[in-house]
Amino acid sequence: MFYNTGISTYVWIVSNRKPARRKGKVQLIDASGFWQKMRKSLGSKRKELSDAHIEEITRLFGEFVEAEKDGKPISRIFDNAAFGYRTITVERPERDEAGKVVLATKGKLKGKHSPDSKLRDTENVPLDEDVEVYFRREVLPHVPDAWIDHEKTKVGYEIPFNRHFYVFQPPRPLAEIDAELKHTTDRIKTMIEGLSV
Repeated sequence: MFYNTGISTYVWIVSNRKPARRKGKVQLIDASGFWQKMRKSLGSKRKELSDAHIEEITRLFGEFVEAEKDGKPISRIFDNAAFGYRTITVERPERDEAGKVVLATKGKLKGKHSPDSKLRDTENVPLDEDVEVYFRREVLPHVPDAWIDHEKTKVGYEIPFNRHFYVFQPPRPLAEIDAELKHTTDRIKTMIEGLSV
């Protein structure tokens, strides 16, 4: 859609007057397969949407249904929370040279484990999952002395578009790859032998 650039185009339709059936929902439409070759390139732009493509995209948006084309998803509908997450801060105790846990001597942490900033980490926990359950399952088995600093928890949203439309395509059979490599190796070997004559 943009000239002189190879970037992908994302069109966002945002409204505070959604119909009831769209409230709390997000519809993603992958129209990357909707294009026709341009008669004449404009810079690096070589593809364009036809009127029929625009009609199809508009129809998908208007119908507000999940759809597939050629076995691949092109319209998907999610709850808003599916894109939300909490970033939790995972702390671990500071230890002295002997490996003993250091207790804080000042402030609100006085008498408690002093966090080691070098061991600090973060985890993104989906909004629809309990933080404590996630922490016990994903963190504590690996670092049993860790804890969450709840004061640093932040909420964010991300729309990983490719993740929701990715369709796995298995690699070619190994025998086919081996045959192709052998053919290429034999061709290179023949070329090298031709140089030494």
